[in-house]
Amino acid sequence: MDKTIDIKEWYISKFNDFEKSLNGEKSSDFHKVRKNAISKFGTLSIPTQKDEEWKYTNISPLLKHNFSPIPIKADVSQELINKFLFDKMEHSLIVFVNGVFSPELSKLIDIPKGVEIGSLADAIKNNNPVAKKHLGKYAENENYFFTTLSSAFTKDGAFVYVPDGKVVEDPIHIIFLTKSGNEKVITQPRNLFVTGKNSQVTIIEHFISDEDSVYFTNSVTEIVADENATVDHIKLQEESKKAFHIARMEVDQERSSNFSSHLISHGAEISRNDFNARFNDEGSECMLNGLFMIDSEQLFDAHTMIDHSKPHCSSHEHYKGILQDKSKGVFNGKVMVRQDAQKTNAFQQNNTILLSDDAVMNTKPQLEIFADDVKCSHGATIGKLNDEAKFYLKSRGIGEESATAMLIHAFASDVITSIKIPALRDYLEEIISKRFNG
Repeated sequence: MDKTIDIKEWYISKFNDFEKSLNGEKSSDFHKVRKNAISKFGTLSIPTQKDEEWKYTNISPLLKHNFSPIPIKADVSQELINKFLFDKMEHSLIVFVNGVFSPELSKLIDIPKGVEIGSLADAIKNNNPVAKKHLGKYAENENYFFTTLSSAFTKDGAFVYVPDGKVVEDPIHIIFLTKSGNEKVITQPRNLFVTGKNSQVTIIEHFISDEDSVYFTNSVTEIVADENATVDHIKLQEESKKAFHIARMEVDQERSSNFSSHLISHGAEISRNDFNARFNDEGSECMLNGLFMIDSEQLFDAHTMIDHSKPHCSSHEHYKGILQDKSKGVFNGKVMVRQDAQKTNAFQQNNTILLSDDAVMNTKPQLEIFADDVKCSHGATIGKLNDEAKFYLKSRGIGEESATAMLIHAFASDVITSIKIPALRDYLEEIISKRFNG
């Protein structure tokens, strides 16, 4: 039988083995969610290009592999982790190896009293009231094939709770390292970040691997920003180029909250990102920025949805792509302005540079407006580097590759400079330099 047909049967058959690996965690309240999810999973259809939401994203290469959902152990040195740090460990760090929390590689620095940072597995096991209230309430399983798979096999992930009035000054760096060797594994980080009223935090989700191996990361992140909370979220995806990365982020915003997201992606054979944000009250702001750099036959897909259901809210969305060789990019951004959402201010833009005749970009910015007193705009551009600008640089004695690299740096700068952490900006600049100055 073709593996694209029996892939559901494969994961369903592995659920009993996964249950046994949970030990005492089966007694937690959340285990009912797992069991309901595996039942739901059996009824869902595998996404295909016949589905509108997956029209330009062919996941058949992912479906050729039977990935094991049972976590495997791996020896990881501090030196390996240090390669992916960008400020010499001057911030709090929590590390997950093959989807499981590693306390020996993690370190918390200057955490205010009452703030909780650590393993979601511990929060589930202890029936943590914050986790119990919020986990699984925003990233619902309904019609989300990979979210339902995540819910069924939820084992661990990052849990961050910032109570009312608390400010976490330094960023919290969360590293998800996959070290699978020849094993084909699926890691499914389930992250929950809850911020109270008048709180502030910066969180970095960092997906890495030092191997050129085949594995599957299926990540789900839920973020709650209460009244007047400020949440700055950065996601850096540096997976193996033979890996598969499917991710979903759900953001729930209360009155006058401020949420910003910055996605930098250049790894994985197939990378799919679903980002959804909703305003539950007036006066909130949301920013979604992204930069993806792909080559060879990589595929990157960003599907975003900002739901303006309340008045006096603002959103700003800007995604940029740089495509080489036979790579393929997809951007599908939707901004929904509902009837009661008067005084909405929404901006959406997607810009892509094609550095090859064989690279393909499919872009679909969308605005659905049902209110009349709004200020909204959207647009998209796809093209090659400006020949006149390149000629100008070359006429000043700058070589072809250096001229191209300078123009790419200028193109990417909007997204990079919006990140508030100087050490991280330098880290990203180095990635761009290595990629395009060669």
